[in-house]
This record gives sequence, structure tokens and C-alpha cells, in this order.
Amino acid sequence: MGKLFRMAWRNVWRNWRRTIIALIAISLGLTFLLFFDGMMGGAEEAMYGNTVRLLGGNVQVHAPGYLERARRLPLLPLGDTEAVVQAALSQPEVVSASTRIKTGGMVSSREGTYSVVIIGIEPEREASVGLLAENITQGRYLAADDGDALIIGQELADRLEVGVDDRITLVGRATHEQMRRRTMTVIGIYDLGIPEAEKGMVYVSLPEAQSLFDLPGQATEVVASLEKVGQEPPVVATLQAALPGYEVVSWDTIDPTTKQTMEMEKQFMSLFGMVILLIAGVGILNLLLMAVFERTREIGLLAAMGMKRWEIMMLFLLEGTLIGILGTVIGVALGGLLIAYLGQVGLPWSAQEYSELTALMGDRIYFDIGLGLLWARAVTVVIIAALASLYPSWQASRREPAEALHYV
Repeated sequence: MGKLFRMAWRNVWRNWRRTIIALIAISLGLTFLLFFDGMMGGAEEAMYGNTVRLLGGNVQVHAPGYLERARRLPLLPLGDTEAVVQAALSQPEVVSASTRIKTGGMVSSREGTYSVVIIGIEPEREASVGLLAENITQGRYLAADDGDALIIGQELADRLEVGVDDRITLVGRATHEQMRRRTMTVIGIYDLGIPEAEKGMVYVSLPEAQSLFDLPGQATEVVASLEKVGQEPPVVATLQAALPGYEVVSWDTIDPTTKQTMEMEKQFMSLFGMVILLIAGVGILNLLLMAVFERTREIGLLAAMGMKRWEIMMLFLLEGTLIGILGTVIGVALGGLLIAYLGQVGLPWSAQEYSELTALMGDRIYFDIGLGLLWARAVTVVIIAALASLYPSWQASRREPAEALHYV
């Protein structure tokens, strides 16, 4: 086997120009594929992460019966809010837990009336983990003692034709079904680049929401933020066991749209990657077929000297595999360096030019790729190179020595 390997290595470089062309094709194809894998990984991390921050946390805890009526945003207060918060904070993956009141309502000005989701938050606890605080473009963020004050989105502000310090009317339904109305001052306007969210969500302090909806000292949900997206299943399972009287769900149960969209994009990228790899495989196939025809007399000579058919086949198979391995090493090195660089500085991204969903990715994509995917791509390229070498190798082994020696 060592002799075959040495012969294959020598043959790879006999026509070095052709080998270099094949290596460039394989390495650039793999680099291009890793570039898109890294971009998708970074986009997925940013999109999932910001979706979680927009929803308030990775994991949410509600009172029994909430999920059945979730679309109506019912005011179902938690039985023991502090116990739920402590149970969440006891999990090592949880970095923050806060209480909220979340329900439907309306806001109005002289320009019209619009349905909104009213969210009462603990401003200090959510400032570092939520999207709201860092996206205030006018006015200021909420404070815990703010009364009759709210923050609205840019889209809603445009529709109501209001600005900071203007007064608007907020209407909601309390737990006893009585309508509650209050005139509020706009103290801040946030801009996420997502008009649907901006027109549909308004924020007040938790004490203000408790007063408005007649829920003194209570909350309708606890939201927990985790260290990273993907840690939800074990945390949800643990909290369900620790809080048997509550409904514990992860963010993708509340908002499955983002995850479904990203899964579709993953499938598209997998198909795109296979096309790139097949192109590289066709290049190796073409290269080795040319080598078989050019070296017909050499094959006949090897057979006449006693080399068995399986050894001839193995020789050409090793040549193709070596080219695949070399191209893979170069491609992984180039792709890895590119992803490492773009993982630090990011790639500028004009999200608003595409869709509301991509706006969650921010204005830069920081590339990210797992070692498992990197390894899988590398192994796949080598396997495709070996498979592409099979037919030319088989063709070479079928040459009759006498016929091959007289080939012109």
C-alpha cells in the first residue's frame, strides 16, 4: 500500500498545472460554501437571539389555561410570582428573570385608534437583556416609578402623529372585564426597523400596569433569559417539574414563525451546498478521466509488469482522493480564516432593504460556524472526491495490457 501511495503522490504532481487548477476549484468551492455556512450561522444566531430579546426571554411561565387562550392575551395572574422568579433564577443557564403584565388594548389620539399589546415591564431588570432600551431613538427609557408614562414604536407614533411629551389615551380591560382608560404621556419612541412590532407593542412600567389593570403586586408572566439560544429544552423540563401548577414554554412555542423560516433557509443552503460540492466532484471526475486516456500506455505497461487490476484501480482512486484532501485542507484554511475575521469585524448588512424578519439580524452579521459543521463539510468533500475517482479508476483497471501498449 505504501508503494501505491508514493506512486499516487508522484502522479498527482506529474501534470502540476492540471492539479493546481483542480485544487483551486475544490478549495474555492469549499471556501465559498463555508462563507455561506458562516453567514447563515451568524444570521441565525442574531435572528434567534433578537427574537428572544423582543419576546422578553427564552422561557416564559404563565398561569394554567393561558396557552389555550394565548391569542387573546388573557389577564391570568400568577399564583406566587416571587416563587416562580426564584425557581427560574436557580437554574444555572438563566441569566435574568423578570415579571410582566401582557394583555391587549387600544391607544388613540386625534388621528385614530389602534389595537396594541400593552406590556408592563420591570425596566431595570429588562434593560440589559431586552431590545427596548438600546433602540430608544427619541426621549428616554422607562423608570420603575414612571406613572402615566409609556413608550411606543416609531410606526405607531407616525400613525398617531405624536412625539415625545405628547398625550395619548390608553384603554385596556381589567381582570373583572371592566374597561380601564388612562391618559398617558409618551416619554420615549423605539425604532426596531420592524413596523409590525413598532405599531403593535407599547410599554409601561409594571407598577403602572398593575394599577391600570387592578392587579396590585401581581403579574401575568415571568420571562427568563438564558445564556444562549438552544438551552431551552432542559430548562423548560426542569421548571415544569419544579412548578407543576404553571405552564412553562420556550420562545419558539410562543412564536414559531422565526424558527420555521430559518429551517427553510437551512434546507435551501443544504441544497445549495450540495450543488457546489457536486461541481467540485465533476471537476475531479473530468481530471482523472483525462489522466486515464493520457496514460493508457503507462497503464498497459504497469499491467504487463504484473500490477493487478485492483492495484491499478487503487492507484487512480488514491490520486483522486489525495487531490480532494489537499483541496479540502486549503479550502478549510481559507474558509476558516475568512470566518474568523468576519466573526470579529462583521459584515455590513442593510436589513431594512429585505424583510421585517431580517431586520432582527441588526446592521452587521457576525459570522459563526460550529466545528461539527466544518468537519462535516471537509469530510463530505473528501468523500465526493473519492467517489468521483471511482469511475476513472474502474476504467483504468479494465484496460487490456496488449491493447493499452499499442494505444496511440
